[in-house]
Amino acid sequence: MGPKVMITKDGPACLSSMTRGRVGYAGGPGTGWSWEAGPLGAGRVCGMEGLGGMSARYDCTDAAQRAAGITEATAALRKGELAVMPTDTVYGIAADAFSPEAVTALLAAKGRGRQMPPPVLVGSRRAALALIEDVNASGNDLIDEFWPGGLTMVFRSAKSLVWDLGETKGTVAVRMPLQPVALELLRETGPLAVSSANLTGSPAATTADDAQTQLGDAVSVYLDDGPCAAEVASTIVDMTGPVPRLLRRGVIPVRRLRGVVALIVDDGEEDDA
Repeated sequence: MGPKVMITKDGPACLSSMTRGRVGYAGGPGTGWSWEAGPLGAGRVCGMEGLGGMSARYDCTDAAQRAAGITEATAALRKGELAVMPTDTVYGIAADAFSPEAVTALLAAKGRGRQMPPPVLVGSRRAALALIEDVNASGNDLIDEFWPGGLTMVFRSAKSLVWDLGETKGTVAVRMPLQPVALELLRETGPLAVSSANLTGSPAATTADDAQTQLGDAVSVYLDDGPCAAEVASTIVDMTGPVPRLLRRGVIPVRRLRGVVALIVDDGEEDDA
């Protein structure tokens, strides 16, 4: 495995002496993958050779690096590799949503099985509507109010789609983020399967450093746009039933959702009493 590389204004810089934390690999049942942890540089990654042995990192606060990073991340994702991107909530690890092999690699990098499929991020409302079966009045009202932004919505996926995100039971969780770098990348690549850029069970990454510490060379390209503004995961609402149901509390409070759609079921409310 080669060293990590950061792309700086003065050219590439080796990060071998700067790495810290853990690196490893993992996978779901029947994949033959297992988790192994150790200090970066002292540990090892087995079974990840297909993703390449070197990560590139771009400082997206610099215009030239941002442009180069978007180009490089787009190329990597189209080859079935993984990229880490900023969002308006936390950093995400991204894969081509229409590549089963790439989605499998994403789940493996996180140590997550197929029973926890990743959400899909989109760069436009039109792209989202192409992925889902239909949107009712409540769904349209929530999209109008909170997209782009921190609301993930679960819909029935379009039957015409040929993809494999895991055990979705015919649904897809969709979000349009309010983050310039993320939107620029999504408009180049189309829909991406994106999960929080951390090992399963570890804190979500709110900086590119956090993400790279946890995911290491399992990711080909890291897009660094500084700390995430919200540092809280998105709110998730299930739109597949007759009444919207809150699945996860997040950056958008329930009271704001109910200001748009009054009847939203929150099974956790009794716990707050």
